[in-house]
Amino acid sequence: MVLQSPLQNRVSPFGEIVATAERGALFGNRGGCLHDAETGRIVGRPWTNSRWITCLLEYKGWRREVMQPNRYTELFFLDEATAFAAGHRPCFLCRRADATQFAEAWARANLGPGATVQGNISQLDTQLHAERVDPKTRRQRTHRAELASLPSGAFVALDSTPTQPMLVWQGALYRWSFAGYEGEARTGAEGEVTVLTPRSTVAAFGAGYTPTAALA
Repeated sequence: MVLQSPLQNRVSPFGEIVATAERGALFGNRGGCLHDAETGRIVGRPWTNSRWITCLLEYKGWRREVMQPNRYTELFFLDEATAFAAGHRPCFLCRRADATQFAEAWARANLGPGATVQGNISQLDTQLHAERVDPKTRRQRTHRAELASLPSGAFVALDSTPTQPMLVWQGALYRWSFAGYEGEARTGAEGEVTVLTPRSTVAAFGAGYTPTAALA
């Protein structure tokens, strides 16, 4: 079987799964098989359950042939900040340290001091799923916030350029593309913006978890 190339397996900060030749630094999945193994294209609903994870590209020498029949669909992301914007979280198998740090920050920010989700990660996944996707439209859910209030790692879309994802990083904005970031954007934008990253994930960033970003 020869799949069409490029495969439809790259994820944008809007949560869209598209076909592009650009590569990614992380891979992950949305719980199961989303693709047609004959064409390498996504069919039907772009998730199978609420466990949307991101994984290392290399782990213990394991190898997979992508888009095998009836196997989970491998998805790829430019970087961790992009994966979080799309609604994913770190995997507890291959990224245990990152996953634990994120879960701890998420619990502090969303459940209160001393709270934990260890042993019950389904609580985190259930809330993230409610925040990241509208089950009726299957489209990304967003929220509004003051740009100045957002921590590094959050993704936004400005009202003036609603289709351009922008990364908030150390007080500046960077234009995102599948190939990388296009340099610091000094837009002078103030006030409210549309936030792509789920609300509780943004709160976790504010509570101490800073995602990696492919900035030069």
